[in-house]
Amino acid sequence: MDNVYSFLSVLTEIYYFMIIGYLILSWFPNARGSFVGGLLSKLVEPYLAPFRKIIPSIGFIDLSPIVALIALKFVVMGIFAVLDFIVGIF
Repeated sequence: MDNVYSFLSVLTEIYYFMIIGYLILSWFPNARGSFVGGLLSKLVEPYLAPFRKIIPSIGFIDLSPIVALIALKFVVMGIFAVLDFIVGIF
C-alpha cells in the first residue's frame, strides 16, 4: 500500500508544480504560446477553469489558482484518508 501512497504523492506533486509553472509562464509575454506553455495549458486549464468561473479576479490578480492549489491538497488528503480507512477495515 505504501507504493500506492508514493505513486499518488508523486503524481499530485508533479501536477502541483505544473500549475505553478503555468502561473509563472503567465508573467512572461508570449510564453504561453510556446510548446511548453501550450502543453501546460492543455493539462492545467481544465482543472483551473471551474475555479475561474466561481472566483472572480480582483483587478489584474487572479486568485483562483491559489484556491485550486489548496483544493488539490485537500482532495489528496481526503483520498489518503479514505485509503487509510479502507486498509484499516481489511
